[in-house]
Amino acid sequence: MSDVMSPRHMIRLDHKPQLFSFRVAGLVFHKGYILVNRSVTDRYWALPGGRAEIGESSDQTILREIKEELHVEARIERLLWSAESFFSYGEYRAHELAFYYLIHLEQAFPFHENDIVHRIVDGVDVEFKWLPATPSILKDNDLRPAFIAERINDLPQRHEHLIVREGAERHE
Repeated sequence: MSDVMSPRHMIRLDHKPQLFSFRVAGLVFHKGYILVNRSVTDRYWALPGGRAEIGESSDQTILREIKEELHVEARIERLLWSAESFFSYGEYRAHELAFYYLIHLEQAFPFHENDIVHRIVDGVDVEFKWLPATPSILKDNDLRPAFIAERINDLPQRHEHLIVREGAERHE
């Protein structure tokens, strides 16, 4: 076994105006709130996670991403959804294959009902905060993908596969 690490390759195909990515995200809850993040240049929020790497399973991806972004260990409770999503993103027509896991943090993580609780630099500045886990609050804060807000009060007990078409282009 070599001590030299193989290069890392995120699964993302950029063929402007088409974009394909393989993303994995986690739903992390605390006291009726859900952890969300965004680039400081974005107006919408997303779930913590990121792109899978070639040769990495989705469960490995979410545990790696949580460790890299939040600096804590996590445990997977269960896979909630896999989703094939089609949406507009800037100048792109995007196609995303995503896996959404229910995650439990194994270590303490900052909590505040209103303020940003964590920041990292991951190519861009990313901020994290807790939002009340209610459909109306998540919709008002533009949590993407939108189906998460619609289903937040009824998490599946078994994995569900979704095909999501976000509809009309969103203008930032």
